[in-house]
Amino acid sequence: MPALTPDTIRTATETLTGLTDYLRDSPDPVEALALVEPLLDESTGLPVQLADTLRALARAVQDHPDTPRGKATNLLVDELRTAAWELTDQHTLHYALDDLRALYGSVGASGPGGCWCR
Repeated sequence: MPALTPDTIRTATETLTGLTDYLRDSPDPVEALALVEPLLDESTGLPVQLADTLRALARAVQDHPDTPRGKATNLLVDELRTAAWELTDQHTLHYALDDLRALYGSVGASGPGGCWCR
């Protein structure tokens, strides 16, 4: 895996921006579903991944020896963890994918999690 940099992360967010712009142009729903489906996968989708990232950031801040200790830091760490739990709750969006597949008569995806991206 290449080294992570702010630019590599920006590339990921730019890709999401491109997807959003594409979806705003009213594409074929089946094509749109195929593009969005990996983002909402119940195990590897964005809600789960971002939640894990926020938890890891909270742990990195809390465990680093140079982090100032005190109430303000504890509140920031708690805020990151709370946001992570809220994002994790969004993992149920994959149920909407099932409903969309049924709506458009998709045969469904293959592999675990039912995601076409695998």
